[in-house]
Amino acid sequence: MTQRKTKTVMVTGASSGIGLALARSLLERGDNVVGNSRTIERLETAAEELGRPDKFLAVAGDVADPQTAKQLFAEAIKRFGQVDVLVNNAGIFIAKAFADYSTEDLDALLSTNLKGFFYVTQEAVRHMTVRKQGHIVNITASIALQSIAAVPALLPILIKGGLNQATRALALELAPHNVQVNAVAPGIIDTPLYTSDMHGFLSTLQPAGRMGRPQDVVDAILYLSDASFTTGVVLPVDGGMSTGKW
Repeated sequence: MTQRKTKTVMVTGASSGIGLALARSLLERGDNVVGNSRTIERLETAAEELGRPDKFLAVAGDVADPQTAKQLFAEAIKRFGQVDVLVNNAGIFIAKAFADYSTEDLDALLSTNLKGFFYVTQEAVRHMTVRKQGHIVNITASIALQSIAAVPALLPILIKGGLNQATRALALELAPHNVQVNAVAPGIIDTPLYTSDMHGFLSTLQPAGRMGRPQDVVDAILYLSDASFTTGVVLPVDGGMSTGKW
């Protein structure tokens, strides 16, 4: 059996939730991880928990800032030589009635969910097209595939829905360069985003009758980051939430 090649994987939003679970799984299978979060303190806590300083590079900074994207790739290449996979995981979710959204809400969602995708992905494209290989995996949202009346969330749906379509468009653009672009669209996942008193209600929003686990999303990311003939896919990991009305 051919030995699997070690990869270098960049993960934004790596200090908690899905990002931290992904970093742990990547390190366990021998990959290098370039982890990003807004503050170095959170990354240092995550790095201590992960316990692989030789394989984990912490690069703090706001992904809405184009300089952070440049720094991420400069430090990753200096340490590990290249970046094989980018996972655009950093994101926030603000659910409220459309008329209640504030200017601050709009700015926050555009900064993290849109600009945070745009600048880092631009650097990835520049790097990967030259190397003629690479994977980009965007973490979007199942609710952008199928709205839920009980969870009004137009602004996240607007941005994450756009990222679902951008995933397909970028996959077409980069296919001649042997760069695969896919997305994972999680449903409601048990992360620090939700307090325990919300779990009962949130479990009712998916046909599976439970919240997802971070590892459910991680498994999908790992598949897409290794696939050589899968591109332009938006893969729901949502217990059936995006299938329609139930």
